[in-house]
Amino acid sequence: MKETMQKRGQEWLENLLKKMGLATAVRVEVIEGWSGQETSWLTIDPSPLNTSQIEQLVGTGGESLDAIQYLINAILNLGQDREEQGSFTVELNGYRHQRQQEVQKMAEVAAYTVRQTAVEFEMKALSSAERREVHQFLQSYEDLETESVGKEPHRCLIVRVRPQLRE
Repeated sequence: MKETMQKRGQEWLENLLKKMGLATAVRVEVIEGWSGQETSWLTIDPSPLNTSQIEQLVGTGGESLDAIQYLINAILNLGQDREEQGSFTVELNGYRHQRQQEVQKMAEVAAYTVRQTAVEFEMKALSSAERREVHQFLQSYEDLETESVGKEPHRCLIVRVRPQLRE
């Protein structure tokens, strides 16, 4: 991702936090995701925030952090050529890293279960970004396929054996 896009993301998030009355810094770090695609992680410095402010920014089950992340991706990519678009992950207090590990473990359990039983496995309670992560993570499992089904807010991800491999 271009440095200018990363800088725009950092500035946009710092301005949003400032408008919320939260004077804190945002650090940018480029990380390669499961799919090999680079993502700019915008990490909010938790040190000037109190526990209540951190809890509000993360929200129940990460909903507030997800909403901020959705907004920054939608707003900064709007009207940009495909090659100029970027992907942002908003992190605070280690929440994303911890959740990413949980989602990866859930994906591994789903893959193992499907391989053992050949029965579809339904993964619920995932955000759209988490579903995308699972799709990308399980792409390396050549014997499995994934599909998102349903409508928000009840959309879920199905893991199953690829049709040509079913008996």
